[in-house]
Amino acid sequence: MGMFNWTEKSADGSVIAPDERLPWGQTTAMGVQHVIAMFGSTILAPILMGFDPNIAVLMSGIGTLIFFLVTGGKVPSYLGSSFAFIGVVIGATAYAGPGPNANIAIALGGIVLCGLAYIAIGLVVQVVGTGWIERFMPPVVTGAVVAVIGLNLAGIPIKNMAANNFDAWMQVVTFVSVAMVAVFTRGMLQRLLILIGLIAASLIYAVLTNGLGLGKPIDASGILAAPWLGLPTFQTPVFTAHAALLIVPVVIILVAENLGHIKAVTAMTGRNLDQYMGRAFIGDGIATVVSGSAGGTGVTTYAENIGVMAATRIYSTAIFVVAAVIAVLLGFSPKFGAVIQAIPLPVMGGVSIVVFGLIAVAGAKIWVDNRVDFSDNRNLLVAAITLILGTGEFTLRFGDFALGGIGTATFGAIFLYALLGRNKR
Repeated sequence: MGMFNWTEKSADGSVIAPDERLPWGQTTAMGVQHVIAMFGSTILAPILMGFDPNIAVLMSGIGTLIFFLVTGGKVPSYLGSSFAFIGVVIGATAYAGPGPNANIAIALGGIVLCGLAYIAIGLVVQVVGTGWIERFMPPVVTGAVVAVIGLNLAGIPIKNMAANNFDAWMQVVTFVSVAMVAVFTRGMLQRLLILIGLIAASLIYAVLTNGLGLGKPIDASGILAAPWLGLPTFQTPVFTAHAALLIVPVVIILVAENLGHIKAVTAMTGRNLDQYMGRAFIGDGIATVVSGSAGGTGVTTYAENIGVMAATRIYSTAIFVVAAVIAVLLGFSPKFGAVIQAIPLPVMGGVSIVVFGLIAVAGAKIWVDNRVDFSDNRNLLVAAITLILGTGEFTLRFGDFALGGIGTATFGAIFLYALLGRNKR
């Protein structure tokens, strides 16, 4: 039980290490802040895939607790819904939204298998380290694949989430609201740009529709009728080769995210956490398997929460235990889920434009942060071909099976980088 033995420190402005904590009252307040930080993205991802947001929040809490236990309480991190799954889940299930995804079971099977692959990678890393990952998936490859995920999704909000001209203008209002929060606010408001922008746009939508009758009004009857407490609707996975080949390669992105996050926390805390890298992969993988087995999304370590740690200089893992417990409680509230389901579709479309764009830019940021040299034709061609394969939905068929879009881009990037490096020493 040593992982639960934190040394208490006062809030005097000094750094709070992973094995330390503030008094429990302040620790709880910080836990609430981390729940709020993860809230926008962890709720948005399942909605875009047609998943139950209650289960997604519940599994983010359970996943965070699993991660804490597997890493022995040494790595401060929150696990939330991963956006890397959005494109492949939509592709595997042919989901067009809005509402529940009728083929969610197929996606769950792929998510579970992806989690198992993640665990296997973690076991290998435990034995041999992470050098082999960095050789096969250098920044030029991971950056290209991340960028493709965002670009591949661009058509969804544009084509499917605005039924008329009013809805299209509401998408504009929404992404402008998010952008203004991002630029003109500071502190926690700025960190919650997605959530605050979504709330602002929803209020504007309500005034224009419920108040002025310019569009489809928000229906609050579901919120009023929903009970405060209740069980979410769990789902059972179904395993198919098609979904597996589309979804399992997402493990590449999860590995890159987790690798980068742990190195970031190492830099912030001054403590070398590389020795826990394999355990972090295993913990994340187990959390993804458990989530997919119950009807939840795949999970990953969250940049939003790492940002909060950087701002507060409080890295106590006790905070994440508190945050996880709060998330679990929210998962058992149907009223919370009803509020999420009442968000207007064009508002979600405007938020999606922002989020998918940020995913694409995140891929470019990987290139910039790692100083990828595009005067090297190997890097230039790998990135260029990968972007077009994924964005143009390039498809290869093997009998009755079709591998398209993100799948061809992911495997293509790895294959091209290895092939074009054969003459290099």
